[in-house]
This record gives sequence, C-alpha cells and structure tokens, in this order.
Amino acid sequence: MKKFVLALDLKPDQALIAAYEAHHKAVWPEVLAQIKASGIHQCDIYRVQNRLVLLLETNDDFSFEQKNLQDQSNPKVQAWESLMWNYQQALPGAKDGEKWMLMEQIFRL
Repeated sequence: MKKFVLALDLKPDQALIAAYEAHHKAVWPEVLAQIKASGIHQCDIYRVQNRLVLLLETNDDFSFEQKNLQDQSNPKVQAWESLMWNYQQALPGAKDGEKWMLMEQIFRL
C-alpha cells in the first residue's frame, strides 16, 4: 500500500466553501467509480479555514500519471474537475494549471 498527502486551497469565501463541502456530500457516482478504478482504496479530505489536505491510500501499482490519463478520458470526471475549480485556487508556487500539490513527509513517529 502507498500513502500520499496533497494540499490545495479553496477561495476564501464562506459561501463557496459551504458549496464545495455540499458537493462532497454527494460526489457523482461516476467520479467515485473512477477514483476506485485508479487504485485508490481510501480518500479523505480535511479542511482548516480555506486549506484542504487530501489523504490517499492506494494499491502498490498506483501512479498519478496513469490516474491523470484515465481522468482525461472520462467526461464526467472532467466535468467534476471543472466544477470544483470554481471553488478551488492554486497554492502559492503552483505551476500553471496545477491543483492538488503533493506534500513531502518531514516527520514520522
């Protein structure tokens, strides 16, 4: 099993944050199916203020490159990602078009 932690910001607007959370209480079935099909076993999102942290547990064969290829060929996933971008904003230092940024583990007990 692999574990990944990623971060992203939401736009600092309480109405947009509430709408984003509402969408995540009813994620489209096609999006959930694609997440599972990519090898992700567990996916959790946490929020503090407008900062999001995404925790992923995947199978050993998981790759972000393969997931991105699968996502690009799925119109429902693309529609979901476009919708979510209305609420999200890139972290400082993100590359053009980059959303979730992989975090580096700096400590483990």
